[in-house]
Amino acid sequence: MSDYQLIIIGAGLSGLAAGIRAARFGKKTLIVDQHYRPGGLNSYYKFQGHLLETGLHAITNFAPPTRKKAPLNLLFRQLQLSRRDFPVREQLGSEIAFPAGSLHFANDPDLLQAEVERLFPACGEAFHQLRRAIAAHDPFASAPWRSARSFVASYLKEPLLENMLFLPLMLYGNAEENDMALSQFVIMFRAVFEEGLFRPEADMRAFLDLLVDQYEGFGGTIRYRAEVEKILIKNDRAYGIRLADGSSYTAEALLSTAGLPETIRISGWQTPSATYSGKMSFTETISLLPNAVRSSIRQDRTLIFYSSSDQFSYRRPQTLQDSSWGVICFPDNFEGIPHKEFFPIRVTNPASYPLWRALDSETYAQEKTACRRAAVQASERYTGPYGQAIVHQDSFTPLTIERFTRKAEGAVYGSPIKIPDGKTPWSNLFIAGTDQGYLGIVGSMLSGISIVNRHLLD
Repeated sequence: MSDYQLIIIGAGLSGLAAGIRAARFGKKTLIVDQHYRPGGLNSYYKFQGHLLETGLHAITNFAPPTRKKAPLNLLFRQLQLSRRDFPVREQLGSEIAFPAGSLHFANDPDLLQAEVERLFPACGEAFHQLRRAIAAHDPFASAPWRSARSFVASYLKEPLLENMLFLPLMLYGNAEENDMALSQFVIMFRAVFEEGLFRPEADMRAFLDLLVDQYEGFGGTIRYRAEVEKILIKNDRAYGIRLADGSSYTAEALLSTAGLPETIRISGWQTPSATYSGKMSFTETISLLPNAVRSSIRQDRTLIFYSSSDQFSYRRPQTLQDSSWGVICFPDNFEGIPHKEFFPIRVTNPASYPLWRALDSETYAQEKTACRRAAVQASERYTGPYGQAIVHQDSFTPLTIERFTRKAEGAVYGSPIKIPDGKTPWSNLFIAGTDQGYLGIVGSMLSGISIVNRHLLD
């Protein structure tokens, strides 16, 4: 007899959601994670006495509780959670800033329509037709890969507008370079532009506590500091895991949320893991500023997606960090978020994992400092000057992401090759999360739920 009915590798959001769903229906479930707290890419840490969030800029797929069929409300029903236990705050509004102009968007999709008509008067009707085509497209239907760039260009025929629309959608969920699968584009367009952005009223710690409490309340078990060294295979079935400390656990079924390359490595899957490695990774610089300078900093935007060139190209840079495009996040600029002693600004830029990996420890520290300075300087064009007012500052690189999440090469959006049904060569080993093709925080959690519903519930 196995120790568990289900073992889940990874206590990120997809793993926690899968665990809650399985435990809710009586499955004896174990979640293991190499870190000492849950969350994966979307966690938190203490820095000089201040709680800093990782990953979370904003949650996509906003919906009021009355929209029963919306992904957010479907998620909460599947987890048997009440929206009353999850108060949220909507974005103030965000911006896509290019040298030729800016587009403002918020949680009312008609605002973006009006902005397109303002900046691109000849494209208003074409953009409306594009929105209708996106609404009619089923991104989860089995179909060959299709270029999102070509699809959008067939409607708009305006390269600048196309680049402006792709910037936030790629930055928030694209594992491929230069182009994007149409299915992924449709998911992200709906999530960001049609539904909108929000965040928990509290911090990420409170949201993770809510999920862990729900999981354990249904009888689930979770082990931290439990690095999986190997998925155990026998007679073409996975039967358990061996941890780095030598301990082993057996299970009737396994679910990995560690990403395809890592799952390939620890399972002995006979396929080159490099084939599934994504190239898109990022640095992030987090700066804390005193409230005294708040009035001199941009206060009317939640996110600013920026490019210093109208010829935006989404790819791994040839330098450690490319500060010419990225996203600036103001985590306090959501409706009703109270002011604290300090307020943060987060700047995210594309980065090259191989170049960071090649550095020795001393050079690595020096380059982190230089990249922090470059990120702040690039962002000040859009925020107002704040570099001289920074009280505390921290940053992470692709190596940090790989170390704490096991995402190969720090690729936050995983592999460019997705496995929609979550199946592997073994009938009882499945994958969930980003590499299933679900995007964003809500999508990641629905991914874990979908695998449990589809393959693991009787």
